[in-house]
Amino acid sequence: MPIVVDLPPPIREQAGGNSQVTVQGATVRAALTDLIAQHPALEAKLFDKGEIRPYINVFVNDEDIRFLDEMDTAIADGVTIALVPAVAGG
Repeated sequence: MPIVVDLPPPIREQAGGNSQVTVQGATVRAALTDLIAQHPALEAKLFDKGEIRPYINVFVNDEDIRFLDEMDTAIADGVTIALVPAVAGG
């Protein structure tokens, strides 16, 4: 079973309209590197100077990577990585 990245509607256009993309990698960083290799237009939306943008929350099977090993969180086939933009307002 592959690693799947769930993409939110605001960035799907940069991924050819896909809501999910299958990737490979042993860590979140490697998986997102593969995602960018497949869809280079996503890089500007997700990264700034090589780091994930602060308003992009990353979850591995519903666990926030900020409470794991962040971008170095180990992953395996079958996990889902969800990219969730922060929402602000009031």
